[in-house]
Amino acid sequence: MLTQAPLHDVATRLAEDIRRKVIEMSASPNGVHIGGSMSIADLLAVLYGEVLRRPAGEGPSAERDYLILSKGQASAGLYAALASTGVIPEAECATYAEEGSRLGGHPMKRLPGVDFSTGALGHGLSLGLGVALAERRYGHDGRAFVILGDGELQEGSNWEAAMAASHLGADNLTAIVDRNKWQISGRTEDTMSLEPLADKWLSFGWRVLSIDGHDHDQIRQALQGPVEPGRPTAVIAHTVKARGVPGLEDTKKSHSATLDQDARLLALAALDGERA
Repeated sequence: MLTQAPLHDVATRLAEDIRRKVIEMSASPNGVHIGGSMSIADLLAVLYGEVLRRPAGEGPSAERDYLILSKGQASAGLYAALASTGVIPEAECATYAEEGSRLGGHPMKRLPGVDFSTGALGHGLSLGLGVALAERRYGHDGRAFVILGDGELQEGSNWEAAMAASHLGADNLTAIVDRNKWQISGRTEDTMSLEPLADKWLSFGWRVLSIDGHDHDQIRQALQGPVEPGRPTAVIAHTVKARGVPGLEDTKKSHSATLDQDARLLALAALDGERA
């Protein structure tokens, strides 16, 4: 059930609900990847609220789109989106990472709404390309969207997929890079520089859009706009790790964290203040 916000904007309500659920899941003693889950909350909200057609793992169909969370460590954000849109029970979020739960630290295919188990970084874009090519082969007009972490782009398999996607003209494939500039070992640019990132995608033959990954209008325009025939699209979404969580925004310590009750209340109050 979505919390209250402007009724004309489904994505606004959904983004707020996703963030609240991620904070609530952070009570798990196993920790939640708060940083990466919160940085993609707005991307997930626009995708699930306004862009994707029948995205909830309903099997092959001529009228559906696919979302692959390649950065599987941000599974809490995905679970929150699935719960907020009625795909899984909201109460199930309380079982995050517990023994026997369907909500693992990385998404598993056994969960409704998940087409592929992910989290072995560097594989998601290849999966998305396979889906995009299959949709074209069977005469469907479905699109494949892949959310990638920026640190994940240090995996060479991504660039093999990028080269193949361009060569094969997979214009129904969109790669969304969560450019929050952090990875588990620290700043991406300190670990292994990715810049100039847009130029890298362009050199592989992709259409490239750079956006504010928290601005819903920019996200809509990037994901709903017409594709360029014969070219896949890379959306570089500039985001803030752990956006909305006091003390964790844009820090390494937000990678995996368990918030105590006081910290959760403070984070929820910050979200309320942001909405006001």
